[in-house]
Amino acid sequence: MKSHSLSLIAALLLWMPAAFAAQPDYPLDAPAPDGRRPGGTLTQEFAAPLMADDENKDLKRERNYPDQPPTIPHSIRGYPIDKNSNKCLSCHSRANSARTQAPMISITHYMDRDGQALAAVSPRRYFCTQCHVPQKDVKPLVGNNFKNIDQVLQDEINGQQKP
Repeated sequence: MKSHSLSLIAALLLWMPAAFAAQPDYPLDAPAPDGRRPGGTLTQEFAAPLMADDENKDLKRERNYPDQPPTIPHSIRGYPIDKNSNKCLSCHSRANSARTQAPMISITHYMDRDGQALAAVSPRRYFCTQCHVPQKDVKPLVGNNFKNIDQVLQDEINGQQKP
């Protein structure tokens, strides 16, 4: 009995993929949902779009909330940031910032988790791109109606002034 059920299962497994592929409405060949991958079907492969260039304006961006990590206003393509080296520190470290005129990284990056000052960048703050990101000049994928705290407060003041 056991060998009979195993052969039946094996026959079904061999038959199933061919049966589904023969059907024109196979679910994997359904139209792809519009959005991040518009057009085509789910089984079609398209060439990846070209990556947008990094914004390279060297201008500080406004921060939207307190303690928001600043964004990187220049390209970091080719900057090694690994356990052996960190290219960011060649300009932004305490020792080099005066010479390069780059903003020095925050003093908090020279503290351990207990708030004790360190002579070098804390290991937990060494990998800059965990928090800081370069910007791309692209159209947003989804709409955004974010308001920073100043806009929220101003809207509240304006709403209270109306009769």
